[in-house]
Amino acid sequence: MTPASALQPISPEAAAGLLSNLPIRKVKELVGEEVFRDYLDTLNGQQLTHLLYDWRSWARPEQINPPGDWSIWLYLAGRGAGKTRTGAEWIKERVENGKARFIALVSQAAADARDVMVEGESGILAVYAQNDPNAPKYEPSKRRIVWPNGAQATIYTAEDPDQLRGPSHDTAWVDEIAAFRNIPDLWSNLMLGLRLGDSKCFISTTPRAIKFIKDLVHPDRTDVYVTKGRTRDNYANLSKPFLNEIITKYEGTRLGRQELEAEILEDIEGALWSRSTLDKNRVDKAPDDIIKIIVALDPTVATIETATETGIIVMGKTAKGHGYCLADKSSTFSPSGWAKKAVELYHQWEANRIVAEKNNGGEMVDLTIKTHDKTVPVKLVWASRGKLIRAEPVAALDEQGKLHMVGSYPKLEDELCTYEGDGDSPNRLDAYVWAATDLLVSGIRRRGIVWGRG
Repeated sequence: MTPASALQPISPEAAAGLLSNLPIRKVKELVGEEVFRDYLDTLNGQQLTHLLYDWRSWARPEQINPPGDWSIWLYLAGRGAGKTRTGAEWIKERVENGKARFIALVSQAAADARDVMVEGESGILAVYAQNDPNAPKYEPSKRRIVWPNGAQATIYTAEDPDQLRGPSHDTAWVDEIAAFRNIPDLWSNLMLGLRLGDSKCFISTTPRAIKFIKDLVHPDRTDVYVTKGRTRDNYANLSKPFLNEIITKYEGTRLGRQELEAEILEDIEGALWSRSTLDKNRVDKAPDDIIKIIVALDPTVATIETATETGIIVMGKTAKGHGYCLADKSSTFSPSGWAKKAVELYHQWEANRIVAEKNNGGEMVDLTIKTHDKTVPVKLVWASRGKLIRAEPVAALDEQGKLHMVGSYPKLEDELCTYEGDGDSPNRLDAYVWAATDLLVSGIRRRGIVWGRG
């Protein structure tokens, strides 16, 4: 392709002539930023607004409503690739074409739907010009968006899949379904209600190698249309801070192929866990006979600006000696933040104690937790040898069917199934190992583990 610099200079009039044959984004690439801005200066306000909000002129091919007789459009894309904008524009187009009257917007939590799908910078409200007479109104108290033509969208969450029992829809947008904890019940309820007219479902998600995603991309699924988008495809629309953070974290890593390149990663040789094992042991609900619960903590001692994630896992044990992962609340915290969260989880789950690694911080870990609640029992543990040595007996429990995920924890499961022992182990994995070790491997003295004072 001829470089853009070789095509300059070109007049705004010539740029305008190209518009009849090329998408606007291509014209911008060909003529360059300066000439394209000169062209925009020739437009009046109405023309400029129409141009800026003409999605099909700006969208990449994989972001356009695909042709064919499909029921589900699965858009697998890396972080920042434009998944949300694609979903919002697809909803807008179906409403304007009269194909969407009763819409289901499905997210992990209500806050996710509000902050991303509805009010986000690429959400439904943002794809309409300020004075567009066709713009919808958001009614937060009713979990609803209403358009002037009578179409309406209702927000549903994976946290309460029973919300989808009963209502009928002709259109559904499900965002980041690979991160949902209870996919089977939610998906069944959604599909049973997607029964009006020319019903369609759009799924926007970063891919993960879970059974649900694998089933959708199977070649025999003629009802599913799959498109893919990479983070790099949308670089021009992403901020430098975002790119610096995301690239620094993932570029060149195996997980980066999933998070940036939208690849579905399969199990790798050398990892102690496999997705098939986790899926086999998975349960929808925890049993009633749990006799002991702990909160496991793999803390960071850095400030919030420089901190890596702190692993925080809640796990329970039954009288039969089986372990159940009840919650993954890992995130980026300050020392006071992770201590506060651990104490909150201790009380929420009525746990027996908090188990915390003290390699980073020593006795400070205990003192930080006690500043939030002096009554919480804390057991400090010290890791003196390699991560894999500590993880092996826990992975063996999974293989024996004695450890169970209650629902799904995509980020934790990614770490378990991709860590091969090189470099620093992920903090969610560390917390998971400490939890299972304390509950199920206690009393067995193993080489490489030295326990601190409890």
